[in-house]
Amino acid sequence: MTTLKRTPLFPVYAESGGKTIDFGGWELPVQFSGILDEHEAVRTRAGLFDVSHMGELEVKGADALANIQRWITNDASKIEINQALYSPMCYPDGGCVDDLLVYRHAADHYILVVNAANIEKDFEWVVKNSFGNVEIVNLSEGISQLALQGPLAERILQKLTDYDLSAIKYYWFAQVVTVGGIKALVSRTGYTGEDGFEIYVDAKQAIAMWNAILQAGKEDGLVPVGLGARDTLRFEAKLPLYGQEISATVSPIEAGLGMFVKLDKADFADFIGRDALAKQKEQGAKRKLVGFEMIERGIPRTHYEVQVNGRKIGEVTTGTMGPTVKKNIGLALIEAEFATIGQELDIIIRNKPVKGVIIKTPFYKREK
Repeated sequence: MTTLKRTPLFPVYAESGGKTIDFGGWELPVQFSGILDEHEAVRTRAGLFDVSHMGELEVKGADALANIQRWITNDASKIEINQALYSPMCYPDGGCVDDLLVYRHAADHYILVVNAANIEKDFEWVVKNSFGNVEIVNLSEGISQLALQGPLAERILQKLTDYDLSAIKYYWFAQVVTVGGIKALVSRTGYTGEDGFEIYVDAKQAIAMWNAILQAGKEDGLVPVGLGARDTLRFEAKLPLYGQEISATVSPIEAGLGMFVKLDKADFADFIGRDALAKQKEQGAKRKLVGFEMIERGIPRTHYEVQVNGRKIGEVTTGTMGPTVKKNIGLALIEAEFATIGQELDIIIRNKPVKGVIIKTPFYKREK
C-alpha cells in the first residue's frame, strides 16, 4: 500500500473541518465547510488554499533562459525580472508534458512552478533536455505555497505587511515581502478567475503563515478552501487542468491555448514540439476544446461521451453544475468540424443522450 504524501499544512486541516482525499498521491482536503460555501466565499469575499503540493524547480546559470526557451512553447525572453509567465511544455509530437509558470528572479535565475503530479516527470524531462551552463534543482520539498483568492484578498493580506501590495500587478511578484513577520515571495497570478496572491514560504513557516492569514481575514469572512471548490472555480473561468483539458495526448492548440505557443521565438525557434504545433496552427487542429451548457436535465462529468446524430465526436473533459452561473455546464474535446457556437450535442449520461449546446466561454468572468 502506497503512503500518501502530505504537505506541511496537513496538521491544521482538521482544525477547520478538512475532509481529505487522495489527489495524485497526495492526501489533500477536498473541502472544509462545503464546496458550494467555499466557492461562493472566493467569488464574493476570499478563500485560503493550501497549494504546497505544487512543485518548484530552480533553473540557474548563463544558459538558463536558452534552456527554458527550448522547453516551453511561450517566449520567456519577453518577461522582466520579477515577472511571471504561463506556458505549456510539450513533447515533440505536440502533446503536453505539463503547463507551468516561469518566475524570473534575475537574468540567469528562474523558478518553474509545476503541477504536483508531474514534479518528478518534469524534473527528469528538463534535465534530460538541458544543455550548456545550467543548474537545475528540485526545491519542492522545502517550499510551501498558500493561495489567497477573492475580491477581499488584497485587503486581508495588506493587514499583515507594510509592503504596498497594490504595486504587485497581475503576473508580477515581489521576491521578499515580510508577511506576519515571515519572509515570503508574493505573486499575483491566480487559478480561480478572481484577484489574489500566492505566498511562497519556507516549509517550516507554513503553519504560522496559514494561521496568520486566517486570523487576519476572520472579520472579512475568509475561509479555508479545498480542492473541490478550487476545481469549480477554475472550471467556470475556463482555466485548464492537466490530465483533463491538456495532457500528453492533447496539445495546447487543441485545448485553445494557441496564444501561449510562440512559433517565432527569435532566440530559440526550434523549441520542443514546434514542428508539430506549427503544423496544427497551419492546417487547423482536428480536435477543439469547447464549452457547452445542458439544455435538458443532467450533469455532465469527465469522460462522458459526446455525440452528434448518434456518432461519437469526443468526450467531456470537465463538467458539473457551475455554482456561480447556476447552470449545468461542461468542457469537451470534440472533432473540430462540430466546434461552433450553437451546435447541439448529445452528452451520454447513464447510457442516454441528453441535449446540450455549445456556448461562448469562459462561463464566468469577474468584473474588473
